[in-house]
Amino acid sequence: MAFNINEHQHIRYNPLKGEWVLVSPHRTLRPWSGQVEPSTGNKIPPFDPTNPLCPGVKRSSGITTPNYTSTYVFTNDFPALLEEGPEPTPSDDPLFQIATAKGTCRVICFHPRSDVYIPTMTLEEVRSIIEEWIRQMKELGPKFLWVQIFENRGAMMGCSNPHPHCQVWASNFLPNEPSIKDKHLREYYEKYKKPLLQDYAEKEQQKGERVVCENEEWLVVVPYWAIWPFETMVLPKRQIQRFTDTDESQRENLAKILQQLITKYDNVFKCSFPYSMGWHGAPTGPKLNENQPHWTFHGIYYPPLLRSATIKKFMVGYELLAQSQRDLSPESAAAVLRRQSDVYYTKQ
Repeated sequence: MAFNINEHQHIRYNPLKGEWVLVSPHRTLRPWSGQVEPSTGNKIPPFDPTNPLCPGVKRSSGITTPNYTSTYVFTNDFPALLEEGPEPTPSDDPLFQIATAKGTCRVICFHPRSDVYIPTMTLEEVRSIIEEWIRQMKELGPKFLWVQIFENRGAMMGCSNPHPHCQVWASNFLPNEPSIKDKHLREYYEKYKKPLLQDYAEKEQQKGERVVCENEEWLVVVPYWAIWPFETMVLPKRQIQRFTDTDESQRENLAKILQQLITKYDNVFKCSFPYSMGWHGAPTGPKLNENQPHWTFHGIYYPPLLRSATIKKFMVGYELLAQSQRDLSPESAAAVLRRQSDVYYTKQ
């Protein structure tokens, strides 16, 4: 029997993290009798007088959200990181290490209405979100080593508020995920004299089998080493190290491809597709003026849905105790996303 990458089990290497993932595509044929999540099809009103992210509504902190008309940014009322506070006493014991953690956490409301999202906004409105992301990077980058922009979309991903928004957590330390990436990106660059993700983007564009969509500036692929069923990576076609390095053409085309990608996501199961997403680029703060050619700015989308709008992938058992495992092959996942219409399902 000849090996078929979409039918037979194998392991794949993730060069960004130095880890392997088990791919078991034959398991997609198994019947499902596990947990089914509740439907996410509830209609969201354009304005909710009890929603603290809506314009003119008082938040639990006692602060009233202003009547904003575009994006709106505020410091999180319950932040995980504070800029000031007592510092722990360093430990000499290698088993009980402790260090200072300082930073700030912000919330970015995408739009004053609750019933719109990136695919249903105007291109100008999506551009305003991108410009706000860049403004936050420019403001926080000089002060903090890492600025993480991220979004949890949907209750399935722990989002407690349906209003379109994301978060920004800036810290004086380099978190685990970018730290691991920094190590492997640097090692690849030292060995091959080219940024890993730039090399990867060019090869994926040539192969085409994992490409979801692209335009003149950006490429969206299901990574060869993807863990989540419909995981994607947003890659620039021109090498840049940070969000702040993007030019006018890259920002305009990023707005277009984000609308295209999320339209395809939502069209798969005709629902508001849940995910966690975020942007990674070269560290900032004391490293802001350093040339870090091994880094390529990129975005990551981690959606949990696998079989339907109400069945998700769980990272348990083998994934927690051994290594990551997926059923649907990245190539099959890319094909599913690629063939989705670019017209939003409610407008079809």
